[in-house]
Amino acid sequence: MADYHDDLRLAHVLADAADAATMDRFRALDLKVETKPDMTPVSEADKAAEELIRFQLQRARPRDAVLGEEYGIEGTGPRRWVVDPIDGTKNYVRGVPVWATLISLMEAGEGGYQPVVGVVSAPALGRRWWAAKGTGAYAGRSLLSATRLSVSKVSRLSDASFAYSSLSGWEGRGRLDGFLDLTRSVWRTRAYGDFWPYMMVAEGSVDICAEPELSLWDMAANAIIVQEAGGTFTGLDGTPGPHSGNAAASNGLLHDELLGFLNPHH
Repeated sequence: MADYHDDLRLAHVLADAADAATMDRFRALDLKVETKPDMTPVSEADKAAEELIRFQLQRARPRDAVLGEEYGIEGTGPRRWVVDPIDGTKNYVRGVPVWATLISLMEAGEGGYQPVVGVVSAPALGRRWWAAKGTGAYAGRSLLSATRLSVSKVSRLSDASFAYSSLSGWEGRGRLDGFLDLTRSVWRTRAYGDFWPYMMVAEGSVDICAEPELSLWDMAANAIIVQEAGGTFTGLDGTPGPHSGNAAASNGLLHDELLGFLNPHH
C-alpha cells in the first residue's frame, strides 16, 4: 500500500502557513459590520492563504497539480492537491471562529480522483483534524500530539444528532420536505455549518450530516477524514466520495436512512 506520511507531513506544514496568514487577518479585520458585510478583506485573506499554499507546493511538489477555490486548476498528472483557503468565509468576515483551511491530496484511480490525504485546520477554534488513506483519522495540535478518531455507534435515527448548514439550499432543490421530515425523526438537530459537521461525524459527536450544494474543495479533505474514522461519505445520490456536488456523511449505520429522507426518489 502507498505510504502518504510525507504528503501528510507536508499538508500540516501548508496548514501551519495558512493558519498564520488567516489568523493575522482575522484579528485585524474591523468586525463591526454596520450594514452589509464588505467581503474585500476576506477575499484578500482567501487569496493570500491560497497563494502561500500554492507557492510551497510548487517548491515541494513541482510535478503535482493544484486545484484551489480562488485560482482554479494548475498542472496535470495523477496527483492533485485540492485547497479551500477559507471554508466558512461568511463566519470569517463576521468574527465567528468556525472557519477552516481545507487541504487534500487526491490521486487518480478507479472512478476518477480520490482523496488520499486530508487536513482540516480551524485555528480560531484551536482544532485540527487529518487523515491519510489506510492509517486512520486523527485530531490534535500536531502529528505528535494526536487522538485517533472514530465515528459513533448510534444505530437508531431517533437517537441520532443531525448537523446541517442552512435551510434555503434544501428548499431551492425541492428537498425541503424530506429534510424537515428527517429533522423530526432524529433526537437533535444543530446548524453548525461548513466543515465542522463532518469533523464531528468523524469524532463521533454528531451522527449524520448533509449539505445540498458543495464544490470539490469543500469536500475532498472532509471525505477522507470521515472515511478513515470509520464513517461513510457519499453524495446525496449515494455515490461514494466527494464528486457529487453535494454531500451526506454518517457513522455508516444510519447512512441509508439519511439518504432515504433527502432523496425524494431514493
